[in-house]
Amino acid sequence: MNRAKTSPPPKRTYNQTARAEAAEATAERIVEVFYGFMTDDWYDNVSLEKVAKAAGVTVPTVLRRFGSKEGLLEATKEKMEREVEARRTVKPGDVTAAVDAIVNDYEAAAGIMLRILAQEDRLSVLKELTDYGRKQHREWVELAFAPQLEGLKPAGREWTLDGLIAALDIYVWKVLRIDRGRTPAEVARHMRNLVRGILEGR
Repeated sequence: MNRAKTSPPPKRTYNQTARAEAAEATAERIVEVFYGFMTDDWYDNVSLEKVAKAAGVTVPTVLRRFGSKEGLLEATKEKMEREVEARRTVKPGDVTAAVDAIVNDYEAAAGIMLRILAQEDRLSVLKELTDYGRKQHREWVELAFAPQLEGLKPAGREWTLDGLIAALDIYVWKVLRIDRGRTPAEVARHMRNLVRGILEGR
């Protein structure tokens, strides 16, 4: 009796998939290492050699994936954007949820945010990143407080929006959390009071 021949498993496809997954994991590790350096050191001091060594790869590997240090910074920006969006997802109009979300966001990422802000006047590549962050923050405030802003005349809407953006700014968090040593819950309480004062006084 002739037995039907069975096809060998698609090893090539499997190997290609495994290699792609390994390459992606390596890229993520490189970005994480760069993110860590950017949190604790100045941009000028973070060399590709340091990043490659800490990530367990070679500089050519970093360059093949990201092209340059600026390309690695762009990948880091995309990582931050995804994480900020996830941490700040709230139902529009919920003041408590919005304040809690932004305090949690700053608790998670204020280190790198403040470090980059401290260098923006000196490095144009970082100024582009901080300008983007301000735009992202403004858009989030508009969305998070859309019900409260709805129906306001243009001038009044901009006035209220400016106040909300300032009340929820990272430097307000820094003054309360770092300079004054307040707990996250206390920071959130102060920010809620600021936000409600702005909304009530518009």
